[in-house]
Amino acid sequence: MLRQQAGVRFHVCFSRIFAAFTYASAFIKKFFGNISFVVLLNLLVKPGWVVVENLVQDRLGHAAFGTFTALSAWTLIIASVSDLGTTQLMTKRVAASPDFLPEYFPTLLPLKGWLMAVFLGITVAVGAVLGYRGHVLLLLALIGAGLLLTQYTQFLRGALQAHQRFNTDAVLSILEKALLLLMVLGLLPIGLTLDRYVGARSAAVLFTFVVLYGLVSRLYGRVRYRLRWDHARTLLRDSMPFALIALLYGLNERVDMGMLERLVSAKEASYYAGAYRWVDAVMMYLWTVLPLFFAKFALATHRREEQQELLWFGQRVVTVPLLFVCAFVLFRGEVLFWQFTHSSPEELGRMTLCLKILFVNVLVHAFFAIYSTLLTSTSQERPVSWLVAGSIALNVGLNFVLLPRYGAVAAAVNTLLCAVFVSVGYLWLVRKQAGVAIPWRVLAQLLLAFGLLCGTFLGLRLLIDQWLIESVLAGIGFVGILFLTNIVRVAELRKLLKRG
Repeated sequence: MLRQQAGVRFHVCFSRIFAAFTYASAFIKKFFGNISFVVLLNLLVKPGWVVVENLVQDRLGHAAFGTFTALSAWTLIIASVSDLGTTQLMTKRVAASPDFLPEYFPTLLPLKGWLMAVFLGITVAVGAVLGYRGHVLLLLALIGAGLLLTQYTQFLRGALQAHQRFNTDAVLSILEKALLLLMVLGLLPIGLTLDRYVGARSAAVLFTFVVLYGLVSRLYGRVRYRLRWDHARTLLRDSMPFALIALLYGLNERVDMGMLERLVSAKEASYYAGAYRWVDAVMMYLWTVLPLFFAKFALATHRREEQQELLWFGQRVVTVPLLFVCAFVLFRGEVLFWQFTHSSPEELGRMTLCLKILFVNVLVHAFFAIYSTLLTSTSQERPVSWLVAGSIALNVGLNFVLLPRYGAVAAAVNTLLCAVFVSVGYLWLVRKQAGVAIPWRVLAQLLLAFGLLCGTFLGLRLLIDQWLIESVLAGIGFVGILFLTNIVRVAELRKLLKRG
């Protein structure tokens, strides 16, 4: 009797959650549209989370947060391949053939569960080999379990994306961050510790997973697990290319933090993490804009002149906003650490130096990331993957040599050198493989504009020495610089206004 009552309560509760998501999706679709709201949610929540994570780092202290950062980095590297590319494969196949989901889902669900268990064991084993013991190893297991559950959640979201339920997916994409934000704010009055923070993250992940699993079951019906080995072999074989790409990019982005903590100290890893967090936030602009050009380049695969026009136009769209951001950080980067009230001037100085070096890395990506998009959209994934693999090898080698002596600063310099390495490779491949002309004149104009902008910031700092006023005046001056260097043309603006 009690079990039946509990079941009825759960059904009523979940029905209300489902109704809330349905009404939210309808509201979003009416007022915002699909893609615009997805972008809007991410632009609002993710930068806001940067501010909250700064607060967490300040309250935990650099040693504790550096330990958390390193544990997260190792789990991210291992988890990047634990999915074995099945999420990307499922989204692609379901979008192309709706029959794929009912046929393969009974195999995919238990297969994902087994993969999670295997890779959680691998994560703990790797942690033991790296030297983690006792309580820290337990935290590694808890962080790893949370991350693997997050991946399972993303896998289930693939079913929503493939069925074009972008609004529901958008709400779910921020649910975990929103819950964790509320939990962190709730923990601040009673004291935020590493254990409590990891526990809050795990609770937010678990709640999001339960809601999504119930939602998918409600939308598509309950799926009976039926692991068919012929289906499993087919899925794993077809998904392997996605897994290799995920491993490469996971290593490329996270290996520095893990190696810093193991080779130097947890504090050095924390300094680097504090700086890199802002890089992640700013690079969101690239990851929002570049997929749009990916689709355009792919449509113009056999039309070189059209690709060249897109490249020359995209070069300005991608680069110009980041020029201002990078110039601001190079001259006033220290203001981004205003929340670190418990850090010493030396610690703040070290984070600021890492930040400025890393934003030179952002500047390199601002100029050359679009060439990677052009290559991957025209079936040049293999040479791009080899470039990324070469960058990883270079980065790891430099880390072993330089990290023990220079710490977080060396990690930032190594990241910059690797960005330069892959960017030169992109240019060479575009010229030799894609056969598209490099817009050298546009690149020179953009570089000139950046130099003039830096001169403007320097002059304003000497005259005014107030960062907010300097930024506003430099922004106004930057508009004039864009016209002066002919990056933005009056004729183009008139043409756009006429179209509008």
